[in-house]
Amino acid sequence: MSLVASHRNRELAMLEQLQVGAGTLAASLLAREGAVAGAVVLPTCNRFEVYVEAEDAEAARAEVIEAIAESSQLDPHAVAEALVLYEGDDAIQHLLSVTSGLESMVVGEREISGQVRRAHLEAQKRHELTPRLDRLFQSALRTSRVVASSTGLGTSGRSVVSVALDLADATVGWEGARVLIVGTGALAETAVGTLHGRGAVIDGVFSPSGRALEFALRHDVEAIDAAGLELAIRHADVVFACSGGESVVLTPSLVAAARHELDAPLTILDLALHRDVAPGVRDLRGVTVIGLDDIGAHAPGESVGAIDAARAIVAHAVARFGDGETARSLDPAVVALREHVFGLLEREVARIRPAAGAPADAVERADDIEYALRRFAKTLLHTPTVRAREHAQAGESTQYLDAIRALYGIDVAVPDAACPAPEIDAEAI
Repeated sequence: MSLVASHRNRELAMLEQLQVGAGTLAASLLAREGAVAGAVVLPTCNRFEVYVEAEDAEAARAEVIEAIAESSQLDPHAVAEALVLYEGDDAIQHLLSVTSGLESMVVGEREISGQVRRAHLEAQKRHELTPRLDRLFQSALRTSRVVASSTGLGTSGRSVVSVALDLADATVGWEGARVLIVGTGALAETAVGTLHGRGAVIDGVFSPSGRALEFALRHDVEAIDAAGLELAIRHADVVFACSGGESVVLTPSLVAAARHELDAPLTILDLALHRDVAPGVRDLRGVTVIGLDDIGAHAPGESVGAIDAARAIVAHAVARFGDGETARSLDPAVVALREHVFGLLEREVARIRPAAGAPADAVERADDIEYALRRFAKTLLHTPTVRAREHAQAGESTQYLDAIRALYGIDVAVPDAACPAPEIDAEAI
């Protein structure tokens, strides 16, 4: 199951507050020794998601809400209201869609797959994964690569970083521009190559969490400590802030002192969900701040064909993510039926999903309809899945296959050409 809040249905300020304590949330859940057997936390610049494995979904949900409320100081009711619950196939489908860039602020962006990989590796390192959660995240990362290589989604190179830099074109001449990076995560890694590609010079990196030196050595830039931060801001034309720490890095007093008696403009890109830049900085003379709200308002679209193809691959991957409930002899029939239903479902969901920038009430209505459609699909698939196991155990596979063909007109053989990306079925990442 997963509990999800994102830019699609929540204000960025709420997402920012939910992320307080995200780094220790999984450990806190497992330390309770309650319903949660394994957990992965995915905090990014525009979403906050918690994936858990548990036998008792309702008890696990209550534990997650309680843990987030304790770390964020939010009221438990507010946390419960902010998080959308996905279970079973819905949780699988959501993670695969997120990792493939289908749910991103900039649809098709590739940064999200790196953030998912990082969350997966962190959970592995801390022994917070169950085997099934591990397999789920491997499947999500594999599906993301297949979507990227098979559909053309994201080939425009558009991303949160590139859109932010495009918006900064109005105030920055990139050739020779001096850049200070604040943060060392996935966005910072992406920014290095993109900034160099535009002719900018990266002067240094500052990390509130103390990770600057490793990043600096890797990219041959200077590591800036707290004592040198004011001077680094003074010399910068651009500050690329994406640390996502739990405290503000750039305060009005710090930036004002750094830019004292300077006429040169300063552009600050604040791409961390837990903002690195205090609101008052935007009001300083000669300072331009570009944040996630600005990026969301200017995010470009992707081609309908590429998105449809990507959703088909995700539906195929969800269908193939079996949980061992059916006997092997009828796996092809169950996969074919699940692909049939999920394919129809994704087409309907795409049809009712509002365009970017739609009013909040339209987004909420679409979310309610999508939730109902997914529940209906889940209910529709339950009995045929159970019957597959029963028929396989009774040695009556032929009768089941005949029924599937007669009722749904499905090619039970599931030919390789049914999905443009057979790599989904590979075991290795």
